Amino acid sequence: MTFGFAFFPGQGAQAPGMGKTLYEQCAASKQVFDCASDVCGIDVAKLCFESAPEELSRTENSQIAIFTHSLAAFAALKERGVDFEACAGFSLGEYTALAASGIVSTEDGARIVQKRGQLMQRAADEIDGGMAAVLGLEDAVVEQACAAVDGIVIPVNYNCPGQLVIAGERAALNAAVEKCKEAGARRAVPLAVSGAFHTPLMKEAAQELRAFAEGFTFHQPSMPVYSNLDGKPLAIDHLPEHLERHMVSPVRWKALVENGMAAGLHTGCEIGPGKTLAGFARKISKELAVRTVETMEDVISVSE
Repeated sequence: MTFGFAFFPGQGAQAPGMGKTLYEQCAASKQVFDCASDVCGIDVAKLCFESAPEELSRTENSQIAIFTHSLAAFAALKERGVDFEACAGFSLGEYTALAASGIVSTEDGARIVQKRGQLMQRAADEIDGGMAAVLGLEDAVVEQACAAVDGIVIPVNYNCPGQLVIAGERAALNAAVEKCKEAGARRAVPLAVSGAFHTPLMKEAAQELRAFAEGFTFHQPSMPVYSNLDGKPLAIDHLPEHLERHMVSPVRWKALVENGMAAGLHTGCEIGPGKTLAGFARKISKELAVRTVETMEDVISVSE
């Protein structure tokens, strides 16, 4: 069985109990959990299976948990003979794609993701920022609303037609939300996150992540990795610089998916917690069929 895209979810998809059946029923998946635990110095399985929702939702916890669950599910699929032509991940999920494609090892991917989560948690604690999803407006209208207010607020997640997430300083964000409502937005919903991710407010954290990433070795991918930055296949040259830019730049998911489809990728699996990316896919194109793989039961179903 071969699919076009392996899609990996980003922060916000976490849920208590995530990955438990994979850990219990698949040796390859358990190995991923054990590897992440060893290199990060924490029990990632316990974090995923037993944490309260508020603890698991902390950026420093959710990122390593989602990375591990997603990569464990990918390992289970590969063990059962499921292949992919390309991969991509939403925000944090791009790091899972780096590991799934072999650009980084599982060990190094876990180390980098743990550091990223810690840096972003610190930035979120220090800066009063937030994010909001704007529904029902053209992208250009949302962009104009952000540009019309004082302070830092920008579009950060170009998810699918009619859905654009904005982020920034709390006062500027609130002002932009009001302008979007005045412009006819169907809804403008604050997100339950503590930081203004993918904005210049993450600049210091991004610089520290780049310095950290300079100490790792990166390899040519086994399959193309479509990038959040421009929606095109990623080159590994200057990858630490790419990771720095990635933290302060918008996620251009709609363009990424459309570019993949133009290259002939019309099927995929969302691998890891949640069904968000499958939902985006349906809104981007009815010609893109995406399965969701969270549990061992899902792995078996997809591979049969």
